[in-house]
Amino acid sequence: MSARDLAKRAIECKHWRWMPGMLATDGVSLACRVYNDGLPDLTDPATLGCVLALVREAWGAPHLTTEYIGGYWTVYDYDIDRTRRAHCVSEAEALVAALEARGE
Repeated sequence: MSARDLAKRAIECKHWRWMPGMLATDGVSLACRVYNDGLPDLTDPATLGCVLALVREAWGAPHLTTEYIGGYWTVYDYDIDRTRRAHCVSEAEALVAALEARGE
């Protein structure tokens, strides 16, 4: 899946919103303003951290985390039951999948 397709999936999620600190694919930082156009740069560490915060908020689970296990990135709740929310080849894809799963 292309980075652009993944970013489009992210912004289409029910629980998506731009957050301060995110970076758009055109290099614009969201530290000082709301960004209404463009796509999130899911290769940027700060943007990924914000997406993790959105996933935690969407699931109502502050202990959700990501971990690289056996060649895949997993999003799970390490404090409660270790239930997987997503299991994908990249951390960004796992976070977007977990965000999508909560929108159902």
